[in-house]
Amino acid sequence: MLGAFFRSHYAGLLVGLSLLRLTSQAQTSTAPPINPTQWTGELREFARQDSLQPPPARPILFYGSSSIRKWETLGKDFAGRPVLNRGFGGSRFPDALYFFDKLVVAYRPRQVVLYEGDNDIEAGATPQQVYQSFLTFDSLMRAKLPTTPAVYLSIKPSPSRWALYPQMQQANTLIRQYIKKHPKNWRFVDVGKPMLGKNGQPRPELYVEDNLHMTPAGYAIWKRVVGPYLIK
Repeated sequence: MLGAFFRSHYAGLLVGLSLLRLTSQAQTSTAPPINPTQWTGELREFARQDSLQPPPARPILFYGSSSIRKWETLGKDFAGRPVLNRGFGGSRFPDALYFFDKLVVAYRPRQVVLYEGDNDIEAGATPQQVYQSFLTFDSLMRAKLPTTPAVYLSIKPSPSRWALYPQMQQANTLIRQYIKKHPKNWRFVDVGKPMLGKNGQPRPELYVEDNLHMTPAGYAIWKRVVGPYLIK
């Protein structure tokens, strides 16, 4: 009993320290502050979906920005598995942290699949700030869902943000190195490498007209590389 008590309070302390560190770094970031009210419509839609069709019990929860939200074939791609899509808009890591209780903990997931960092870099966050945000997310996972495994999908390459890809790769490397040291809690999935052509550039057929979001061919790649990491 005492051991569980101290572990719980220690985890809470880690979360608090991580959030303080993230707040301090946000003050020096060029990225704009988050505005939680901008997601009111999407949260209302999630509530509507839950009322019409109860979500799976203990789902594999896909969470993050629009690359997750636009994965409209998720249920079909992983048929037979209790997947639930809770990606929202152009979210950034701070948004994902803000809604962690409401959109992650509330569903009691058996596994979390996370895609964030793409919009953070585009908005002006540094690779180190993205990494610190990831560490805060990890602290929340360990404090509130300590037995739930998680998967981090690497920040993908895209033609419209190709100039930023070196920074995205720096963030990917920092997160990959951390996950390598914590294999019990996380898996790192590199979705980027198979999205590049022989010339080292993003493959055009994988992107819609905005050169950022993906075509069905892009999601077919994600299905192939992500599938082996999903638990039963």
